[in-house]
Amino acid sequence: MASRFVYYFGNGVADGGKEDKELLGGKGSNLAEMVRIGLPVPPGFTISPEVCRLYLTEKRYPEGLKEQVKAALERLEGDMGKQFGSGDFPLLVSVRSGAAASMPGMMETILNLGLNDQTVEALAKATDNERFAFDSYRRIIQMYCDEVLGINAKEFEKQLSEAKEKQGVKLDMELSAASLREVVKNYKALVEERLGQPFPAEPEVQLWGAIEAVFRSWNADRAVAYRKVEGLPDTMGTAVNVQVMVYGNMGEDSGTGVAFTRNPATGENAFFGEFLLNAQGEDVVAGIRTPHKIAEMDRLLPAQYQELVQLQHKLEQHYAEMQDLEFTVERGKLYMLQTRRGKRTAAAAVKVAVDMANEGLIDKAEAVKRVSPDQLDQLLHPRLDPKAKPEVVVTGLPASPGAASGQACFDPDLAAERAANGEKVILIREETSPDDFHGMVAAKGLVTARGGMTSHAAVVARGMGKCCVVGATGLHIDEETHSARGPGGEIKDRDWVTVDGTTGRILQGKVPTVDPEMTGDFKTLMEWADSYRDLKVRANADTPTDAKNARMLGAQGIGLCRTEHMFFEGERIQAVREMILAGNVEERRAALAKLLPMQRGDFEGIFREMAGLPVTIRTLDPPLHEFLPNKKEDQEEFAKKVGLSTQAVARLVEKHREANPMLGHRGCRLGLTYPEITEMQARAIFEAAVNVSKEGIDVLPEVMIPLVGDIKELEQQREIVLRVAEEVQQASGIKLHYLIGTMIALPRAALLAAEIAGAAEFFSFGANDLAQATYGISRDDAVTFLPHYIEAGIYKHDPFQVLDRSGVGQLVAMATANGRKTRTNLKVGVCGEHGGEPSSVEFFHDTGLDYVSCSPFRVPVARLAAAHAALARPRKGKTQA
Repeated sequence: MASRFVYYFGNGVADGGKEDKELLGGKGSNLAEMVRIGLPVPPGFTISPEVCRLYLTEKRYPEGLKEQVKAALERLEGDMGKQFGSGDFPLLVSVRSGAAASMPGMMETILNLGLNDQTVEALAKATDNERFAFDSYRRIIQMYCDEVLGINAKEFEKQLSEAKEKQGVKLDMELSAASLREVVKNYKALVEERLGQPFPAEPEVQLWGAIEAVFRSWNADRAVAYRKVEGLPDTMGTAVNVQVMVYGNMGEDSGTGVAFTRNPATGENAFFGEFLLNAQGEDVVAGIRTPHKIAEMDRLLPAQYQELVQLQHKLEQHYAEMQDLEFTVERGKLYMLQTRRGKRTAAAAVKVAVDMANEGLIDKAEAVKRVSPDQLDQLLHPRLDPKAKPEVVVTGLPASPGAASGQACFDPDLAAERAANGEKVILIREETSPDDFHGMVAAKGLVTARGGMTSHAAVVARGMGKCCVVGATGLHIDEETHSARGPGGEIKDRDWVTVDGTTGRILQGKVPTVDPEMTGDFKTLMEWADSYRDLKVRANADTPTDAKNARMLGAQGIGLCRTEHMFFEGERIQAVREMILAGNVEERRAALAKLLPMQRGDFEGIFREMAGLPVTIRTLDPPLHEFLPNKKEDQEEFAKKVGLSTQAVARLVEKHREANPMLGHRGCRLGLTYPEITEMQARAIFEAAVNVSKEGIDVLPEVMIPLVGDIKELEQQREIVLRVAEEVQQASGIKLHYLIGTMIALPRAALLAAEIAGAAEFFSFGANDLAQATYGISRDDAVTFLPHYIEAGIYKHDPFQVLDRSGVGQLVAMATANGRKTRTNLKVGVCGEHGGEPSSVEFFHDTGLDYVSCSPFRVPVARLAAAHAALARPRKGKTQA
């Protein structure tokens, strides 16, 4: 362990800078950096996250810490010419968290430390502002008791509301000095009543209580939940920043605000933010008062506004990144309290990245890296149909764009509970706090009656990509009845509502949506990403419509066309059931003859949409029981159509029932026992290819045999496909270019890849099936225990969502390498949703795969993830199509 734990910043000197996030945390490193480049920053010191880690694991502080904190406090006193918690003009400090990765609002902040019955009078006299002094005093009592001593802040809020009612005012800032004195007296009485002892008056006791509370808050439920959502490690710990207090609540020449160097919702290159006169920072972030737009500051505090505009530009240029700023004006003097990378919506992230590259602030590669692949999901979701004529309940501020419908819920605990049961929820609150985080994660959209565009709800929603409306002041919420009323009507618990985060409207019922368009900056960024990536990206598509969407989103072919999905429509399921329940080959062929033209037509439509691009078609894979009529009414209907008794159909269904169908009669096993199925599907593929080729369209079919575990299985199925292909080509006189390969979905196939590659021209890993067989877990049944495994830390991720690199990943890497030893030009890809999960895409790039395939709307995510992987670790050779 290091011997130094405390690092100073102030008066033009800083023990560190922006490169020291691990040592100082994000907030501390940026405070030090602002001091370095000459910005007006209240001095202070940072306690390293190493102390937090020791405190949380061993419940102690390292030797020498208290002495280092004391020395830093003395240095602060010398620089400021004041004494901490004493003197004619006492020095007061704030204590804030600051992990290496930004966790806005998830940990504790305590202001005005050093105030007590003596120092509040000295502060009132020194500032000639009794009201300000007692407003500050009541704030520390409330914050300290809530965050350190465990007395719920609502108890203090109740007393504050009673004081406003007694004086006949609505806002906190309207309370007189005399009223605030009375509030402080009542607050202190409440503390004695709850704790049996007075509020701690000794400044050093307050300071160490606050430091400990910040460290403890690292493991608060909301902080743990946030890290889980953001994928942050629990082992980082947080720094503590102790900083001289500056006050925005000293009168009409003072104020505080939060701002962004660009619009965090749209990405527009325009200074964006909010501020309040005569307020402290918590008032803006917590949404206690609805703030002014930042442009209003130019009218109310013009000199300070112009200085702020210059400083925000300097910071953005210095960091070459959009910044999120906190500032305070104290009696006409501007202070910068924080800068950090601004959280933004996906649309804003794309626009900011493209604009900054075009402005010359960053290069194109950096622009591509600036947008997280996960963020793109936000851009790929629907927006409200402009033709819809919805009923508007209320309009607020459009804090985070997008649209979502769900059932109204007024309690975060209920929201989380209902979402866990599969319900779609819209969380409606007066205002949100970090304690609501679990409910916000669960909700499809968020609404608050109070707060502005930089409030807690707005910032968190933008970070999570959820649509959000804040500051809907016309919405009156009744927490007791779980209902709300706005100018356009009432919303009761479980009523369906729609949130339009783009316009700020809350709408009655479910409103239709339309798909997004991939144009403008998004298109530009994706073109840049494509120029860097090595992996090709295909789509999983089973219909011409899917194929069209996939191509529109940039797919370079189809990596998985599941033929069985075509069997569930209309009369097709009837023919499939006849085929399965056929008593002999003739009956089976007769049923297959009905299916042949249907499949051929489907393939023709897909080939047309994917003109010139490869299409991988998997022969029939799932267990036959999925197609059978299991309900009595379905069996009765089927019996009538085929001329059998219901009992006979029931016996046939029972005959095909399997104890473990996922490991039963499926995949290539169906084609081996019923070769006429493979023959029909191959004929449909090649006849469709011929028909579309006659239209002058280039067709590139790839036939994939599933669930192979032995080369003999593949060889026999390959023989059928080759024979049918030759028959079709001879009959038509058209030569087709096609491949025959296999899906690697069993560990045995991965282990025998070198041998299997002798009969396969390509491998496609069925990552979900391979995970299922490797883990010995049924993905259909895993829901009963898999969440517990992840919660308990047994598995880091759900292996059906994120590739298990150490287990399944080893099989993928080994099979790829061994297969290419046999066939050097072996094309290798992966199909399934792992192909659209960013960290899995990174692994597939590193392993040398040629392509990934995922659902159409994940294609842009995979394209960007592949570019990120290539920029981090470029390949020497290029991949196959």
